[in-house]
Amino acid sequence: MHYVYLLESHSNPSLHYTGFTQNLKARLTGHNAGQNPSTAADRPWNLVGYFAFAQERKALSFEKYLKSGSGKTFAKRHFL
Repeated sequence: MHYVYLLESHSNPSLHYTGFTQNLKARLTGHNAGQNPSTAADRPWNLVGYFAFAQERKALSFEKYLKSGSGKTFAKRHFL
């Protein structure tokens, strides 16, 4: 499976991060361990939600959408 996930910073709940992975548990552990430079300063991170896709192409396309202006609005309205 391929996952697109939404994170929220526990230390600053106004900060959110959208990402893609094939191993959701390991990726969240990595974010909270500071292994990702773009999220290390705002850890710990809480998993807000995730979407599972059988096809990698569809997951990457959805991640790209969620990082767009209208996708951010969609995520805030429905999940954050």
